[in-house]
Amino acid sequence: MNWYRQVLRQYAVFGGRARRKEYWFFVLFNLLIAIVLTVIDRQAGLVAAGSSMGLLGGLYSLAVLIPSVAVGVRRLHDTNRSGWWLLISFVPLIGALVLLFFLVSGGTAGNNDYGVDPKAVPEPA
Repeated sequence: MNWYRQVLRQYAVFGGRARRKEYWFFVLFNLLIAIVLTVIDRQAGLVAAGSSMGLLGGLYSLAVLIPSVAVGVRRLHDTNRSGWWLLISFVPLIGALVLLFFLVSGGTAGNNDYGVDPKAVPEPA
C-alpha cells in the first residue's frame, strides 16, 4: 500500500524515475480498487443505462488519471525513454504490446538522462 500512496503523493511529478515495483504495485492497487468500486456501483444501482462505468468508478478514474500518467512517464524514464512513448499505446495492438514491453523492462543501472537510479535510494517505509 505504501507504493500506492507514494505515487499519489507525487500526484503530478513527471520528472525522475520509477522502479518496476512502484509502477506495478500502483497498477495492482488501482485494479483492485476499480473492481471493488464496480461491485459497489452495480449493487447500489449507480451504473447508467448503456454504460459500463458507474458513478464511483468514474470519479475514481478521474482522480487517478494524472498520477497514472505521471508514474507511467517516470517508469519510461527509468528505462531511459521519453515519456512521449506513452502515446504509442494509441497504435492499435502493436502499440500496446510495445508499451507493455517497455514497462516490464528493467531500468537503466546507475544514473541516466532522467535522474539517479531509484534502486540506489532507500525504499519508503
